[in-house]
This record gives sequence, C-alpha cells and structure tokens, in this order.
Amino acid sequence: MKVESLKIDKLTTERLILIPFTIPVCRNILNENYSDLDSWNLKKGKSWPDNDVIETLPRIINNLLKVESPTGFESWMIIKKETSEIIGDLGFKGFNYKDQSVDIGYGIIKEERRKGYAEEAVKEIIKWAFSNEIVKEITANCLIENTNSVNLLTKFNFIELRTENNMIYWTLENKNFK
Repeated sequence: MKVESLKIDKLTTERLILIPFTIPVCRNILNENYSDLDSWNLKKGKSWPDNDVIETLPRIINNLLKVESPTGFESWMIIKKETSEIIGDLGFKGFNYKDQSVDIGYGIIKEERRKGYAEEAVKEIIKWAFSNEIVKEITANCLIENTNSVNLLTKFNFIELRTENNMIYWTLENKNFK
C-alpha cells in the first residue's frame, strides 16, 4: 500500500482555508523569507510564526522528505478566509502503514484562540482523513492540564487510552467520529 500524492490544493470550511506545507515554504519560513506566502496573497497572523511553529518546521520538513509530494498526512497551514492571515497549523506526523493510522496535532496563535478555529480546522482535517479509506484510526496526545485540547478531543469522541508522564493519549476510529 502506498499513500498517494494529495489531489487537492486546499480544504475549505466556513471561516478557514487549510493549505498543505511544502518543503520550500517551510525552509523559507525558517529563513524569514515569506515570498511564497506573498505570492499566494497570504499574510502572517499577529504572532505567526510563533515559537511552536518554528520548532515544528524541521519535523514537517523531515516528514515531507519521506514522500514524493504532500499526501495530506503531513502538516497544513490554517488561514482565516476573511483576512488571508495564517493563524496556526495542524496536521499529521505522516501515515503509519502498520496500524493504518495518523497522529494529529494542531496549534493556533494566542491572539486567535478561544474563537472556535481549532475546532473548525480539526473537524475538517479529521473528515478529510477518514474520507481516505486507508485511515482506520486517528491518534492524539496532549498535556493533562491543556483543558482546551482535552475538551476538543472529547467533543469529537476521541477515547482516552492512557495517561503517562503528564500526557493523555487518545484514539478515534472512523465509526466514532461525529
């Protein structure tokens, strides 16, 4: 089984656009070069890229190096439709062939939190992932004290698997997604 290249260039929700990262975009952002984003008429959100994004970009590049082109099971930028501002990122850490699963992660810049953007983006990416028949499970983890993530994952029917080292580990099967 091989994961195919992504056939779409974005996902769209009521208020958001999700666009997959590419290696050149990631490398340019790390070098504080935003010409790719300018050419797409995108703007940086107030504190984007924040430290979390900068720390994550090398891992995103590493995941993208494992595939010929983005498959969708890597990371995506979260963009507000209304302003074309990048306000966060979400996505997966690649496709786990053995378990036919993906592990989800997400982050929104502090100025845009508590406005429902994470929920809207996560719902769309989960819906997209499960539309690919090869995905049987989506996993996640978050800090115990991250009540916003705990509430969000619970809302989508993720089931808590275990707690270990201040982290909660979760799972979601397609049949349980709502």
